[in-house]
Amino acid sequence: MQKEIQLELSHIFKLLAGEKRLAILMLLQERSYSVNEIVEVLGMEQSAVSHQLRKLRENQVVTVEKVGRTGYYRLTDSHILDLLANAERHVEHVVNHESHAEWVAQHKEGKND
Repeated sequence: MQKEIQLELSHIFKLLAGEKRLAILMLLQERSYSVNEIVEVLGMEQSAVSHQLRKLRENQVVTVEKVGRTGYYRLTDSHILDLLANAERHVEHVVNHESHAEWVAQHKEGKND
């Protein structure tokens, strides 16, 4: 069972590592977006956005809800939000050359430098 979980984790991290997919996921943290809105906000080609969304849908990371003829994409569940939030926090303290303990202490004190 552990090996199966490791393989799935490897797969999801590879999926999340794609720069274009990551940009889309970061955007979808805010709210649902249509393909056209994603294209406009991120400045990507429509075909590239559609391709990346298809991969994310196939891997149950996003879902689409049709409203009339327009599909609105959203994150499937809060687990992806948690992964992204934790990754952002990790990057923040790495970029600032802080240990995790230093980062936690600084943010508990309300410092957001």
